[in-house]
Amino acid sequence: MISRSTIDQVYDAARLEEVIGDFVVLKKSGSNFKGLSPFSQEKTPSFMVSPVKQIWKDFSSGKGGNVVAFLMEHEHFTYPEAIRYLAKKYNIEIEETQQTDAEKQKNSERESMYVVAQFAQEFFQQSLWEAKEGKAIGLTYFKERGFTEETIKKFGMGYAPEKITALSEAAESATHSLEFLEKTGLIIVNEERKQNIDRFRGRVIFPIRTLSGRVQGFGGRILKKDLKTAKYLNSPESDIYHKSKVLYGLFEAKKSIAKKDCCYIVEGYTDVIQMHQAGVTNVVSSSGTALTPEQIRLIRRLTKNVVVLFDGDAAGVRASLRGIDLILEQDMHVKICTFPDGEDPDSFAKGKTEEVIRAYLSSQAQDFIQYKATLLLEEAQEDPVKKADTIRAIVSSIAKIPDVIQREVYIQSCAKTMAVSEVVLFNALAQLVQKEQKEQSKRRNSRPAMEVVQEPPQAVIEISESFELEKQIIRLLLHYGNEKAFFEEVVMQQDGEGGVQEAVQQMEVTVHEKVFLDLQQDEIELTHPLFRKTYSTLIEQFQADGKISPQHFFEDVEKEYTVLLSDMLMENEKYQLHSWDKKNIFVKQPQDRVGQSVTQTILSLRRYLIGEKIQALNSQLQSESAEDSNLLEEINMYNELRQLVSQKLSRVV
Repeated sequence: MISRSTIDQVYDAARLEEVIGDFVVLKKSGSNFKGLSPFSQEKTPSFMVSPVKQIWKDFSSGKGGNVVAFLMEHEHFTYPEAIRYLAKKYNIEIEETQQTDAEKQKNSERESMYVVAQFAQEFFQQSLWEAKEGKAIGLTYFKERGFTEETIKKFGMGYAPEKITALSEAAESATHSLEFLEKTGLIIVNEERKQNIDRFRGRVIFPIRTLSGRVQGFGGRILKKDLKTAKYLNSPESDIYHKSKVLYGLFEAKKSIAKKDCCYIVEGYTDVIQMHQAGVTNVVSSSGTALTPEQIRLIRRLTKNVVVLFDGDAAGVRASLRGIDLILEQDMHVKICTFPDGEDPDSFAKGKTEEVIRAYLSSQAQDFIQYKATLLLEEAQEDPVKKADTIRAIVSSIAKIPDVIQREVYIQSCAKTMAVSEVVLFNALAQLVQKEQKEQSKRRNSRPAMEVVQEPPQAVIEISESFELEKQIIRLLLHYGNEKAFFEEVVMQQDGEGGVQEAVQQMEVTVHEKVFLDLQQDEIELTHPLFRKTYSTLIEQFQADGKISPQHFFEDVEKEYTVLLSDMLMENEKYQLHSWDKKNIFVKQPQDRVGQSVTQTILSLRRYLIGEKIQALNSQLQSESAEDSNLLEEINMYNELRQLVSQKLSRVV
């Protein structure tokens, strides 16, 4: 775990405008910056960055947050990955905490494996571009495949020399430990000959990266045809490379996948590279293996829409159908697109423009369930047994879909395609669903008694009158908490005849003091957990420092609440975004009536709470067997109080 002190250092050092400026072109706009949204294809800038508040807001997509939230949205980092990225950018040493010596050693070894993997990638790349053998064999091959130099460099491709100790010798010269080269599978130790042999030799190299861009493994293709060896060779399983959890090209494709809200899945490395070179960049490869749940979850972080691209080989399509059911289980939308006979994504994309390729994919992509039904029915023809098996296979796929409405729509559609009654299909579906539920129940019951499995908490925002009033209090504190404003106060004065009477005076105090004293006086506590936590933090910061640090509010806050906080923090920027004053439209600004807004909000909250109290008392009165005079008196008192508050509120409004 990353220590709290390291996280605090990162937040203190990171400048939002600098970090976002690495990804988005920002232009100065008053005290803020603005640019085109990186999350939508807009033409008018609506992406705002506030250096003062260290908060960003994208008005086109509704997203917003602090510097870590941006990296998690844009780069699809996890929270620790975002912290580590910022620590590296600002040269902050990461302090680990709550780790045993064994855990520290394991993390150190993993880091060393990443280091040697990066070294190997640079060595292979240098061999490709600078060594005579690499240029003659590797570079020539890549160019013959139609790859430009820009594309070759983008994917970090390289060449492993034929010399069996080329990499290990280079690594030793650079003082890298051969132990970690062996653990990553880059070299094979031959105990009999007492020799280290490079695993990838005489092959062109395709580096495989993590979602955050670190080299974790390699794929190598041999070019000589007379050798009795595998055409393609991948890194073996290691602490940093698990083939079932990796998708080739995901690092290069992740931004495009999120932006296009669609992911194309192909089979090989060159399929990915050729499509990218043509401009279709939302493409990844399963590297020749059936899709795994881990790979599907990686895609689901970016989009719920998947199109699987197949060549014209019908046998290959049938073999992959079962793996696609796993995508349906993740509540994702799947389509199938096949290419003409003899074509694959690599050959099809070569020489074509992005527009032509996307037009073909859009027109030829078919819904997976319909595609599967048509394909299997063609094979079954008029054979009743095969047709029955086909129907079971289709219903089995439909049963994987979590959404009940989607299931029903598919059942109705497939009933027409397969010429079977809906009743039969619904009965078959019900049996499969019931069977799966029983199996899940058995799995749950087979767990150890002490094991507790919990779903991650989901933030559910329920909009109500109290929610809006509490939200307005937080909004006022965020924007004007330390500003002074005039408020009406009732004071007792002596009149000319020696008596005492009420008088209204204008008093100037800070907004946070006014809010704090009024809520404390009425013993009001905010009910929404987010607002209660934020209110407490705000009052503490105002009292201690006289200012607030909004970026810290986003730590340990659910995503839905992050968007809500960023909305409140950046709402005043909408005026700047629209530039009404430049159009000679002068809008009255919220800061011009802060005192009035604070008074109005607190009075409205008082009236709401009084109304809730009256409702509760009335319910209690109705449940009593006889009328309670004390309850009636209390209800009358609260009714009078509500009327008084309403009168004050009408004067403010």
